[in-house]
Amino acid sequence: MAQSIIITGAGRGIGKATALAFLEAGWNVGLIGRNPEPLQEIAKDHPNALPLPCDVADEGQVAAAFDKAIDTWGHLDVLFNNAGVAVLGTTIDELSVDDWRGLIDINVTGSFICAREAFKRMRGQDPQGGRIINNGSVSAYVPRWGSAAYTTSKHAITGLTRSISLDGRAFNIACGQIDIGNALTDMAQAMTKGVPQADGSIAVEPVMDVSNVVKSVQHMASLPLEANVQFMTVMASAMPYIGRG
Repeated sequence: MAQSIIITGAGRGIGKATALAFLEAGWNVGLIGRNPEPLQEIAKDHPNALPLPCDVADEGQVAAAFDKAIDTWGHLDVLFNNAGVAVLGTTIDELSVDDWRGLIDINVTGSFICAREAFKRMRGQDPQGGRIINNGSVSAYVPRWGSAAYTTSKHAITGLTRSISLDGRAFNIACGQIDIGNALTDMAQAMTKGVPQADGSIAVEPVMDVSNVVKSVQHMASLPLEANVQFMTVMASAMPYIGRG
Protein backbone atom coordinates (compact mmCIF):
# COMPACT_ATOMS: atom_id res chain seq x y z
CA MET A 1 0.00 0.00 0.00
CA ALA A 2 1.35 3.41 -0.96
CA GLN A 3 2.28 5.73 1.86
CA SER A 4 0.08 8.77 2.37
CA ILE A 5 0.74 12.38 3.33
CA ILE A 6 -1.43 15.47 3.70
CA ILE A 7 0.32 18.76 2.89
CA THR A 8 -1.21 22.09 3.88
CA GLY A 9 -0.47 25.19 1.85
CA ALA A 10 0.05 22.84 -1.08
CA GLY A 11 -0.93 25.24 -3.85
CA ARG A 12 2.31 27.21 -4.00
CA GLY A 13 5.84 27.65 -2.68
CA ILE A 14 7.30 25.04 -0.37
CA GLY A 15 4.01 23.17 -0.13
CA LYS A 16 3.68 22.76 -3.89
CA ALA A 17 7.32 21.77 -4.38
CA THR A 18 7.05 19.21 -1.59
CA ALA A 19 3.76 17.83 -2.89
CA LEU A 20 5.19 17.30 -6.37
CA ALA A 21 8.20 15.47 -4.98
CA PHE A 22 6.10 13.11 -2.88
CA LEU A 23 3.76 12.48 -5.81
CA GLU A 24 6.69 11.62 -8.06
CA ALA A 25 7.97 9.27 -5.34
CA GLY A 26 4.68 7.34 -5.48
CA TRP A 27 3.01 8.62 -2.32
CA ASN A 28 -0.69 9.38 -2.06
CA VAL A 29 -0.78 13.13 -1.42
CA GLY A 30 -3.65 15.17 0.01
CA LEU A 31 -3.44 18.79 -1.13
CA ILE A 32 -4.87 21.35 1.29
CA GLY A 33 -5.20 24.98 0.29
CA ARG A 34 -7.79 27.73 0.25
CA ASN A 35 -7.77 28.13 -3.53
CA PRO A 36 -8.92 24.96 -5.35
CA GLU A 37 -7.50 25.84 -8.78
CA PRO A 38 -3.77 25.29 -8.02
CA LEU A 39 -4.61 22.01 -6.26
CA GLN A 40 -6.62 20.79 -9.24
CA GLU A 41 -3.80 21.82 -11.57
CA ILE A 42 -1.38 19.59 -9.63
CA ALA A 43 -3.86 16.71 -9.56
CA LYS A 44 -4.49 16.94 -13.30
CA ASP A 45 -1.20 15.16 -14.03
CA HIS A 46 -1.00 13.04 -10.87
CA PRO A 47 -3.70 10.41 -10.22
CA ASN A 48 -2.33 9.85 -6.70
CA ALA A 49 -3.09 13.49 -5.75
CA LEU A 50 -6.23 14.29 -3.77
CA PRO A 51 -7.30 17.97 -3.78
CA LEU A 52 -8.73 18.96 -0.40
CA PRO A 53 -9.58 22.67 -0.71
CA CYS A 54 -10.33 24.21 2.68
CA ASP A 55 -9.42 26.98 5.10
CA VAL A 56 -7.02 25.57 7.70
CA ALA A 57 -8.50 27.91 10.32
CA ASP A 58 -11.99 26.42 9.86
CA GLU A 59 -12.24 23.29 11.97
CA GLY A 60 -15.30 21.96 10.14
CA GLN A 61 -13.66 22.27 6.73
CA VAL A 62 -10.44 20.67 7.97
CA ALA A 63 -12.29 17.75 9.57
CA ALA A 64 -14.16 17.14 6.30
CA ALA A 65 -10.88 17.21 4.36
CA PHE A 66 -9.27 14.64 6.66
CA ASP A 67 -12.42 12.49 6.51
CA LYS A 68 -12.19 12.48 2.70
CA ALA A 69 -8.51 11.49 2.81
CA ILE A 70 -9.13 8.62 5.21
CA ASP A 71 -12.17 7.47 3.22
CA THR A 72 -9.99 7.44 0.09
CA TRP A 73 -6.81 5.85 1.47
CA GLY A 74 -7.87 4.16 4.71
CA HIS A 75 -4.71 5.32 6.48
CA LEU A 76 -2.65 8.48 7.08
CA ASP A 77 1.11 8.25 7.49
CA VAL A 78 2.29 11.88 7.56
CA LEU A 79 0.99 15.43 7.92
CA PHE A 80 3.23 18.24 6.67
CA ASN A 81 1.76 21.20 8.55
CA ASN A 82 3.07 23.84 6.18
CA ALA A 83 0.41 26.54 5.61
CA GLY A 84 1.36 29.99 6.83
CA VAL A 85 1.34 33.69 6.05
CA ALA A 86 3.41 36.75 6.88
CA VAL A 87 2.62 40.46 7.25
CA LEU A 88 4.68 43.42 6.11
CA GLY A 89 7.51 44.23 8.50
CA THR A 90 6.70 46.91 11.01
CA THR A 91 7.32 47.73 14.64
CA ILE A 92 4.74 46.47 17.10
CA ASP A 93 3.15 49.90 17.67
CA GLU A 94 2.25 50.06 13.96
CA LEU A 95 1.00 46.47 13.69
CA SER A 96 -2.79 46.37 13.53
CA VAL A 97 -4.70 44.00 15.79
CA ASP A 98 -6.58 42.74 12.72
CA ASP A 99 -3.31 41.80 10.99
CA TRP A 100 -2.09 40.13 14.18
CA ARG A 101 -5.29 38.10 14.55
CA GLY A 102 -5.34 37.14 10.88
CA LEU A 103 -1.79 35.80 10.98
CA ILE A 104 -2.21 33.97 14.30
CA ASP A 105 -5.46 32.44 13.03
CA ILE A 106 -3.66 30.76 10.12
CA ASN A 107 -0.15 30.16 11.44
CA VAL A 108 -1.06 29.00 14.95
CA THR A 109 -4.74 28.07 15.11
CA GLY A 110 -4.65 26.54 11.63
CA SER A 111 -1.60 24.45 12.51
CA PHE A 112 -3.28 23.34 15.74
CA ILE A 113 -6.50 22.33 13.95
CA CYS A 114 -4.67 20.34 11.27
CA ALA A 115 -2.39 18.65 13.81
CA ARG A 116 -5.42 17.86 15.97
CA GLU A 117 -7.20 16.14 13.09
CA ALA A 118 -4.09 14.22 12.06
CA PHE A 119 -3.38 13.11 15.63
CA LYS A 120 -6.97 11.91 16.01
CA ARG A 121 -6.77 9.82 12.82
CA MET A 122 -3.33 8.42 13.60
CA ARG A 123 -4.36 7.48 17.12
CA GLY A 124 -7.49 5.69 15.90
CA GLN A 125 -6.13 3.82 12.90
CA ASP A 126 -4.76 0.28 12.74
CA PRO A 127 -1.81 0.04 12.81
CA GLN A 128 -1.74 2.98 15.18
CA GLY A 129 0.67 5.85 14.67
CA GLY A 130 2.03 8.32 12.17
CA ARG A 131 4.17 11.44 11.85
CA ILE A 132 3.46 15.17 12.02
CA ILE A 133 6.02 17.59 10.58
CA ASN A 134 5.44 21.23 11.50
CA ASN A 135 6.90 24.01 9.39
CA GLY A 136 8.51 26.43 11.82
CA SER A 137 11.06 29.01 10.71
CA VAL A 138 14.46 30.31 11.72
CA SER A 139 12.27 33.02 13.28
CA ALA A 140 11.26 30.41 15.85
CA TYR A 141 14.70 31.11 17.33
CA VAL A 142 15.91 34.51 16.13
CA PRO A 143 13.54 37.32 15.10
CA ARG A 144 13.82 39.41 12.00
CA TRP A 145 13.25 43.18 12.32
CA GLY A 146 9.57 44.16 12.50
CA SER A 147 8.25 40.60 12.82
CA ALA A 148 6.39 40.53 16.13
CA ALA A 149 3.37 38.61 14.80
CA TYR A 150 5.30 36.17 12.61
CA THR A 151 8.00 35.48 15.18
CA THR A 152 5.42 34.94 17.92
CA SER A 153 3.55 32.50 15.70
CA LYS A 154 6.67 30.47 14.99
CA HIS A 155 7.64 30.33 18.66
CA ALA A 156 4.15 28.94 19.22
CA ILE A 157 4.78 26.26 16.59
CA THR A 158 7.82 25.12 18.57
CA GLY A 159 5.65 24.72 21.68
CA LEU A 160 3.06 22.82 19.64
CA THR A 161 5.74 20.53 18.23
CA ARG A 162 7.19 19.73 21.64
CA SER A 163 3.76 19.04 23.15
CA ILE A 164 2.61 16.79 20.30
CA SER A 165 5.91 14.94 20.37
CA LEU A 166 5.44 14.22 24.07
CA ASP A 167 1.72 13.41 23.92
CA GLY A 168 2.18 11.21 20.85
CA ARG A 169 4.58 8.75 22.48
CA ALA A 170 1.78 6.58 23.84
CA PHE A 171 0.23 6.26 20.37
CA ASN A 172 3.33 5.84 18.17
CA ILE A 173 2.89 9.35 16.79
CA ALA A 174 6.15 11.20 16.12
CA CYS A 175 6.29 14.97 15.70
CA GLY A 176 9.18 17.06 14.43
CA GLN A 177 9.78 20.56 13.13
CA ILE A 178 11.63 21.91 10.12
CA ASP A 179 12.91 25.48 10.46
CA ILE A 180 13.59 27.07 7.09
CA GLY A 181 15.63 30.12 6.23
CA ASN A 182 15.56 31.99 2.90
CA ALA A 183 14.29 29.27 0.56
CA LEU A 184 13.62 30.96 -2.77
CA THR A 185 9.83 30.95 -3.08
CA ASP A 186 7.41 33.80 -3.87
CA MET A 187 7.54 34.79 -0.18
CA ALA A 188 11.34 35.11 -0.29
CA GLN A 189 11.70 37.02 -3.58
CA ALA A 190 12.18 40.22 -1.60
CA MET A 191 15.42 38.80 -0.18
CA THR A 192 17.00 39.05 -3.64
CA LYS A 193 16.20 42.77 -3.89
CA GLY A 194 17.01 43.92 -0.36
CA VAL A 195 15.24 43.69 2.98
CA PRO A 196 15.57 45.63 6.27
CA GLN A 197 18.31 44.56 8.65
CA ALA A 198 18.54 45.00 12.43
CA ASP A 199 20.94 47.94 12.05
CA GLY A 200 18.45 49.85 9.90
CA SER A 201 20.17 49.13 6.58
CA ILE A 202 18.66 47.44 3.54
CA ALA A 203 20.61 44.45 2.22
CA VAL A 204 20.25 41.64 -0.30
CA GLU A 205 20.33 38.27 1.48
CA PRO A 206 21.57 34.91 0.19
CA VAL A 207 18.87 32.42 -0.72
CA MET A 208 18.79 28.69 -1.47
CA ASP A 209 16.82 26.55 -3.89
CA VAL A 210 13.57 25.16 -2.50
CA SER A 211 14.69 21.64 -3.47
CA ASN A 212 16.88 21.64 -0.37
CA VAL A 213 13.76 21.99 1.77
CA VAL A 214 11.98 19.27 -0.18
CA LYS A 215 14.81 16.80 0.36
CA SER A 216 14.85 17.61 4.08
CA VAL A 217 11.10 17.03 4.48
CA GLN A 218 11.37 13.78 2.53
CA HIS A 219 14.12 12.60 4.85
CA MET A 220 12.06 13.40 7.94
CA ALA A 221 8.99 11.67 6.49
CA SER A 222 10.87 8.55 5.39
CA LEU A 223 12.22 7.58 8.81
CA PRO A 224 10.69 4.60 10.62
CA LEU A 225 8.54 5.66 13.57
CA GLU A 226 11.20 4.42 15.99
CA ALA A 227 13.29 7.45 14.89
CA ASN A 228 12.49 11.14 14.69
CA VAL A 229 14.14 14.35 13.53
CA GLN A 230 12.93 16.51 16.40
CA PHE A 231 14.20 19.80 14.99
CA MET A 232 15.98 20.50 11.72
CA THR A 233 17.21 23.87 10.48
CA VAL A 234 17.83 24.12 6.72
CA MET A 235 18.87 27.54 5.47
CA ALA A 236 20.89 29.48 2.95
CA SER A 237 24.42 29.01 4.31
CA ALA A 238 25.45 32.66 4.34
CA MET A 239 22.16 34.28 5.32
CA PRO A 240 22.20 36.59 8.38
CA TYR A 241 20.92 34.11 10.94
CA ILE A 242 23.85 33.04 13.09
CA GLY A 243 24.62 36.37 14.72
CA ARG A 244 21.56 38.06 13.22
CA GLY A 245 21.31 41.61 14.54
